[in-house]
Amino acid sequence: MTDDAAREPDSGQALLATHVRRLTPDTTHIFEGTFSLLHCAVKDDTLYRGVFTVLLFPVTHPDSFVSLRHTDDKDKVLEIGVIEDLRAFPEDQQKLVRAALSRQYYEQIITRIYTVKCEFGILFFDVETQRGREQFMMPWRIDRAEDYGHNGKVLLDALDNRYIVPDVLALPPADHRRFTSYVYW
Repeated sequence: MTDDAAREPDSGQALLATHVRRLTPDTTHIFEGTFSLLHCAVKDDTLYRGVFTVLLFPVTHPDSFVSLRHTDDKDKVLEIGVIEDLRAFPEDQQKLVRAALSRQYYEQIITRIYTVKCEFGILFFDVETQRGREQFMMPWRIDRAEDYGHNGKVLLDALDNRYIVPDVLALPPADHRRFTSYVYW
Protein backbone atom coordinates (compact mmCIF):
# COMPACT_ATOMS: atom_id res chain seq x y z
CA MET A 1 0.00 0.00 0.00
CA THR A 2 1.37 3.43 -0.93
CA ASP A 3 1.61 6.32 1.50
CA ASP A 4 -1.15 8.15 -0.44
CA ALA A 5 -3.47 5.14 -0.19
CA ALA A 6 -2.82 4.90 3.55
CA ARG A 7 -3.72 8.56 4.07
CA GLU A 8 -6.79 8.49 1.82
CA PRO A 9 -9.95 7.52 3.74
CA ASP A 10 -12.53 5.32 2.05
CA SER A 11 -15.55 7.14 0.69
CA GLY A 12 -17.77 6.04 3.58
CA GLN A 13 -15.36 7.53 6.12
CA ALA A 14 -15.09 10.69 4.01
CA LEU A 15 -18.87 11.11 4.03
CA LEU A 16 -18.99 10.57 7.77
CA ALA A 17 -16.21 13.11 8.32
CA THR A 18 -18.23 15.74 6.43
CA HIS A 19 -21.46 14.90 8.30
CA VAL A 20 -23.20 14.15 5.00
CA ARG A 21 -25.99 11.61 5.43
CA ARG A 22 -25.38 8.41 3.47
CA LEU A 23 -28.48 7.09 1.77
CA THR A 24 -28.45 3.30 1.47
CA PRO A 25 -31.05 0.77 0.31
CA ASP A 26 -31.51 -0.23 3.97
CA THR A 27 -32.46 3.28 5.10
CA THR A 28 -33.93 4.86 1.97
CA HIS A 29 -36.90 4.12 -0.26
CA ILE A 30 -37.23 6.11 -3.50
CA PHE A 31 -40.52 6.04 -5.38
CA GLU A 32 -42.70 7.95 -7.80
CA GLY A 33 -45.44 9.86 -6.05
CA THR A 34 -48.14 12.36 -6.87
CA PHE A 35 -47.85 14.09 -10.26
CA SER A 36 -44.97 11.70 -11.14
CA LEU A 37 -42.67 13.52 -8.73
CA LEU A 38 -39.77 11.71 -7.13
CA HIS A 39 -40.31 11.00 -3.42
CA CYS A 40 -37.86 9.71 -0.84
CA ALA A 41 -38.65 8.11 2.52
CA VAL A 42 -35.73 7.94 4.95
CA LYS A 43 -35.89 5.52 7.89
CA ASP A 44 -36.28 7.28 11.25
CA ASP A 45 -36.75 10.61 9.47
CA THR A 46 -39.53 11.75 7.16
CA LEU A 47 -40.98 11.54 3.69
CA TYR A 48 -39.55 14.05 1.22
CA ARG A 49 -41.73 15.01 -1.74
CA GLY A 50 -40.63 16.61 -4.99
CA VAL A 51 -37.06 15.36 -4.69
CA PHE A 52 -34.48 16.23 -7.36
CA THR A 53 -31.06 14.77 -8.03
CA VAL A 54 -27.59 16.20 -8.54
CA LEU A 55 -24.45 14.31 -9.53
CA LEU A 56 -21.56 15.42 -7.36
CA PHE A 57 -18.97 14.04 -9.82
CA PRO A 58 -20.84 13.72 -13.15
CA VAL A 59 -17.80 12.92 -15.29
CA THR A 60 -15.71 10.66 -13.11
CA HIS A 61 -18.47 8.92 -11.07
CA PRO A 62 -21.78 8.95 -13.00
CA ASP A 63 -23.25 6.12 -10.86
CA SER A 64 -21.89 7.31 -7.54
CA PHE A 65 -22.30 10.23 -5.19
CA VAL A 66 -25.82 11.24 -6.19
CA SER A 67 -27.17 14.00 -3.98
CA LEU A 68 -30.91 13.91 -3.28
CA ARG A 69 -32.36 17.33 -2.54
CA HIS A 70 -35.69 18.98 -1.90
CA THR A 71 -37.05 22.49 -1.48
CA ASP A 72 -38.49 23.31 1.93
CA ASP A 73 -41.55 25.46 2.65
CA LYS A 74 -39.33 28.60 2.69
CA ASP A 75 -38.06 27.86 -0.86
CA LYS A 76 -34.64 26.86 0.43
CA VAL A 77 -32.93 23.89 -1.26
CA LEU A 78 -31.78 21.33 1.30
CA GLU A 79 -29.81 18.15 0.83
CA ILE A 80 -31.47 14.98 2.08
CA GLY A 81 -28.30 12.94 1.68
CA VAL A 82 -25.94 11.27 -0.77
CA ILE A 83 -26.28 7.92 -2.51
CA GLU A 84 -22.74 6.62 -2.55
CA ASP A 85 -23.37 3.82 -5.07
CA LEU A 86 -26.59 3.91 -7.07
CA ARG A 87 -26.03 0.33 -8.28
CA ALA A 88 -26.63 -0.91 -4.72
CA PHE A 89 -30.29 0.15 -4.92
CA PRO A 90 -33.07 -2.02 -6.39
CA GLU A 91 -33.42 -1.74 -10.17
CA ASP A 92 -36.77 0.12 -10.04
CA GLN A 93 -35.30 2.79 -7.74
CA GLN A 94 -32.18 3.08 -9.93
CA LYS A 95 -34.41 3.73 -12.94
CA LEU A 96 -36.29 6.48 -11.12
CA VAL A 97 -33.06 8.20 -10.04
CA ARG A 98 -31.54 7.88 -13.53
CA ALA A 99 -34.71 9.33 -15.07
CA ALA A 100 -34.50 12.28 -12.65
CA LEU A 101 -30.82 12.74 -13.50
CA SER A 102 -31.58 12.70 -17.23
CA ARG A 103 -34.00 15.60 -16.70
CA GLN A 104 -31.32 17.47 -14.76
CA TYR A 105 -28.43 16.69 -17.14
CA TYR A 106 -29.65 17.00 -20.69
CA GLU A 107 -26.66 16.95 -22.95
CA GLN A 108 -25.80 16.16 -26.54
CA ILE A 109 -22.95 13.81 -27.42
CA ILE A 110 -20.98 15.06 -30.43
CA THR A 111 -19.79 12.28 -32.74
CA ARG A 112 -18.78 14.34 -35.81
CA ILE A 113 -17.82 17.95 -36.45
CA TYR A 114 -18.68 19.11 -39.97
CA THR A 115 -17.74 22.77 -39.69
CA VAL A 116 -16.62 25.34 -37.14
CA LYS A 117 -16.64 29.02 -38.12
CA CYS A 118 -15.74 32.04 -36.07
CA GLU A 119 -17.49 35.38 -36.55
CA PHE A 120 -17.60 38.29 -34.10
CA GLY A 121 -16.14 36.18 -31.29
CA ILE A 122 -18.81 33.49 -31.69
CA LEU A 123 -18.07 29.92 -32.83
CA PHE A 124 -20.70 28.45 -35.14
CA PHE A 125 -20.72 24.63 -34.97
CA ASP A 126 -22.32 22.18 -37.40
CA VAL A 127 -22.13 18.76 -35.72
CA GLU A 128 -23.61 15.28 -35.54
CA THR A 129 -25.11 14.23 -32.18
CA GLN A 130 -27.20 11.30 -30.98
CA ARG A 131 -30.26 13.29 -32.16
CA GLY A 132 -28.86 13.86 -35.65
CA ARG A 133 -27.22 16.84 -37.33
CA GLU A 134 -27.37 20.06 -35.29
CA GLN A 135 -26.03 23.58 -35.29
CA PHE A 136 -25.23 25.69 -32.25
CA MET A 137 -23.36 28.86 -31.32
CA MET A 138 -20.82 29.22 -28.56
CA PRO A 139 -18.94 32.33 -27.40
CA TRP A 140 -15.25 31.81 -28.19
CA ARG A 141 -14.03 31.98 -24.59
CA ILE A 142 -12.05 29.61 -22.43
CA ASP A 143 -14.87 29.29 -19.88
CA ARG A 144 -17.22 27.83 -22.52
CA ALA A 145 -15.15 24.65 -23.12
CA GLU A 146 -14.23 22.63 -20.06
CA ASP A 147 -12.32 19.37 -19.69
CA TYR A 148 -14.40 16.20 -19.66
CA GLY A 149 -12.51 13.19 -18.38
CA HIS A 150 -9.02 12.62 -19.80
CA ASN A 151 -9.42 13.71 -23.44
CA GLY A 152 -12.94 15.10 -23.71
CA LYS A 153 -14.52 18.54 -23.70
CA VAL A 154 -17.86 19.91 -22.56
CA LEU A 155 -18.99 22.84 -24.70
CA LEU A 156 -21.52 25.30 -23.29
CA ASP A 157 -23.43 27.04 -26.04
CA ALA A 158 -24.89 30.54 -25.91
CA LEU A 159 -27.92 29.21 -24.00
CA ASP A 160 -25.83 27.06 -21.58
CA ASN A 161 -26.82 23.80 -23.29
CA ARG A 162 -24.14 21.14 -22.91
CA TYR A 163 -22.48 19.46 -25.89
CA ILE A 164 -19.97 16.75 -25.04
CA VAL A 165 -17.04 15.53 -27.10
CA PRO A 166 -16.21 12.37 -25.09
CA ASP A 167 -12.71 12.01 -26.58
CA VAL A 168 -11.29 14.72 -28.84
CA LEU A 169 -8.49 12.38 -29.93
CA ALA A 170 -11.02 9.79 -31.15
CA LEU A 171 -12.62 12.20 -33.63
CA PRO A 172 -11.86 11.53 -37.32
CA PRO A 173 -8.67 13.44 -38.30
CA ALA A 174 -10.47 16.17 -40.27
CA ASP A 175 -13.00 16.69 -37.44
CA HIS A 176 -10.17 16.80 -34.89
CA ARG A 177 -8.38 19.48 -36.93
CA ARG A 178 -11.56 21.58 -37.28
CA PHE A 179 -12.24 21.36 -33.56
CA THR A 180 -8.72 22.04 -32.27
CA SER A 181 -8.26 24.97 -34.64
CA TYR A 182 -10.60 26.88 -32.33
CA VAL A 183 -10.81 24.90 -29.07
CA TYR A 184 -7.13 24.27 -28.34
CA TRP A 185 -6.99 24.65 -24.56
